[in-house]
Amino acid sequence: MKADTPMSSGQTYTSGALMRWLWRDYLRKHFWKLCLAVMFMVFEGASLGAMAKLMEPMFDRVFVAGEQSWLLIVGFVLIGIFVVRAISGVAQKVLLTRIAQRSAGDMRIDLLDRMMQQDGAFHQSHPPGFLIQRVQSDVNAVGDVWRAIITGAGRDFIGLLVLLGVAISIDPVWALLACIGIPVMVLPAAFAQRFVRRRAREARDLGASLSTRLDEVFHGIVQVKLNALEEYQSRQYRAITKKFVSTEVRTAFGSSAIPAMIDIISGVGFMAVILYGGSEIISGDKTIGQFMTFFTAMGFTFNPLRRLGGISGQWQVAAAALERIKELMDAPLHLTSPIDPVAAPLTEADITLENVNLSYGDTEVLRELSLVAPAGKTTALVGASGAGKSTIFNLLTRLLDPSSGAVRVGGVATTEMAIPDLRTLFSVVSQEALLFDETLRENIVLGRTDVSEEDLQAALDAAFVSDFLPQLENGLETRVGPRGSALSGGQRQRIVIARALLRNTPVLLLDEATSALDAQSEQVVQDALDRLSKGRTTLVIAHRLSTIRNADKIIVMDRGRAVDEGTHEELLERGGIYADLYRLQFKDGKLVSDRRKGILGRRDAPTQEKPLNLLQRIGQHFFGN
Repeated sequence: MKADTPMSSGQTYTSGALMRWLWRDYLRKHFWKLCLAVMFMVFEGASLGAMAKLMEPMFDRVFVAGEQSWLLIVGFVLIGIFVVRAISGVAQKVLLTRIAQRSAGDMRIDLLDRMMQQDGAFHQSHPPGFLIQRVQSDVNAVGDVWRAIITGAGRDFIGLLVLLGVAISIDPVWALLACIGIPVMVLPAAFAQRFVRRRAREARDLGASLSTRLDEVFHGIVQVKLNALEEYQSRQYRAITKKFVSTEVRTAFGSSAIPAMIDIISGVGFMAVILYGGSEIISGDKTIGQFMTFFTAMGFTFNPLRRLGGISGQWQVAAAALERIKELMDAPLHLTSPIDPVAAPLTEADITLENVNLSYGDTEVLRELSLVAPAGKTTALVGASGAGKSTIFNLLTRLLDPSSGAVRVGGVATTEMAIPDLRTLFSVVSQEALLFDETLRENIVLGRTDVSEEDLQAALDAAFVSDFLPQLENGLETRVGPRGSALSGGQRQRIVIARALLRNTPVLLLDEATSALDAQSEQVVQDALDRLSKGRTTLVIAHRLSTIRNADKIIVMDRGRAVDEGTHEELLERGGIYADLYRLQFKDGKLVSDRRKGILGRRDAPTQEKPLNLLQRIGQHFFGN
């Protein structure tokens, strides 16, 4: 069974490699706290040996010989042992919890930082639910287990050594008999560990699938309801949950098998000791006190031995989580800043693409694309969906790099600038106004501390945010809800525009910024965008051609190429794709007549023999052939 997740066939790391990585990157910095915790573990573990050793004088001196003086000695020593054990237990648990939580927190931060550095292709192949599972659930599993491992390696292992030492001091033969069955369980234990590792890996992948499904349902809850998909989504989630539960049960079976084998082997050993040692006590070769000390020591080894056996299974579960985390940490970064970056241009930020090619797998997205967007002017990109318009924005901001060709801003190639410096050149306003579940103020300033109230107010006024601000109960301190759900679409767009105004960057990228708004909101937002674009190099993606009629240049794209450019009037005069799109949108009488004849645009237009684009196919569907 394989989970349908991005890493279901991930790399396998050895336990030694995973432990070295944990120590080097996360635990070594807590070395002295670990040493202190281990010291308290030694005290706690040794207390078991002390209690076992105390059995011999208790039985031989007090219960058998009846020496009254030894009664107080044994009593006070016993109290002292319990006090030391209690203090040591609390101290080591506090220290280990602190170490586990801090190191797990560091791992979460490192993992998030690494994933935020990845390119767009990485995030397309790794859904949010999968990544959330890695950051939250997997790291939590690791944090819990390595605390158990350190405790086992410290308290339980030390306690086990001390207790075995006590047992051997009483009678080495008895100790050997008690351990007689251990070699028998070596192979079954190794098999159980491999079984647990495989099942735990499957459980981690299925857990990621569950998180991804939940993320999709909750983010698309409106579409789920409108399309009556509740039963379908529930059925899908139930199917994954069933697999997850089955895998977790099998993992638990494998994890518990090792302690269970220890129970059986311990029972065999105890029986051998009783049969052999009992005869020596009856013959007088051993005292009752010696037998009780041995029996107590071996009895005390029972729980540490079971816990150590359980840790073996727990480690396999943690190792499966660590494998997934390590794979993400080791995933190569395809987009990096150059070692010796060129300074980003602050003025004259013209945009140039030179013979740019880009493919997603076998699909060509851009083909020998060349275009120029003059500095300080507005350039619009027009074309059918899939023509490559949004991909240009991704190339400019280095969410992607071209397969070949050059992308330049202000004459400097984007690959020659440090990525943070490059992205400070751009403000982006898209049709999906991304807001965080923070206050309105925080969504505009985005953590900046150098924003004056005067600059903030100017941005609010220019973006028309001031128009609706008095309607909000707490003004700028109003929380906008998840993804800005407490605000209307027009209000969200105006906040994003205010954010862009405050950034005051030389380049403005507008991606269908008004496409999802009603007519009234669109006009307000369009006015705000007009203010924002003044004096800036502005690149606009628009399907509604009415919004870009006044652009200084319009570039027409088709199948990843720039096939025409000019002003609105020039393109209409020349005919072609732009003229077809324009007439299709405005439905003039000439176009409707031509549609009825199965002809789009002018009858003599040179584009008639080209394959129909999406808008043309829609026209034929509604008006017939």
